[in-house]
Amino acid sequence: MTEAQEQATLFKWARQESIRGKYPELKLLLHIPNGGSRDPIEGKHLKQQGVKAGVPDLILPVPRGIYAGLFIEMKTELGKTTFEQDWWLEQLRSQGYSASVCHGWRAAARTIEWYL
Repeated sequence: MTEAQEQATLFKWARQESIRGKYPELKLLLHIPNGGSRDPIEGKHLKQQGVKAGVPDLILPVPRGIYAGLFIEMKTELGKTTFEQDWWLEQLRSQGYSASVCHGWRAAARTIEWYL
């Protein structure tokens, strides 16, 4: 599966878990549309509006224990993080967030279950 397909499958799982009532907090899980290819003009406008390279794909803005929230960088089974992504994950951790790289939707679901 592509990263987009893995992420879509994760959101299908999250909707089901939220509807079942197991994890109602999953209604707050969202994608940060920071990546993708865009034409130069749109890219310029998005940078002016605060888009930054490397920001993780997902956020669950729900505090748990010592963490202020959960960020997830989605990857395919063989995907690798960039320097910018690693930098963001470390910075977010230093600010009190849980921040993980998840290879595939199942890994992301396990991470979310652990977090919640």
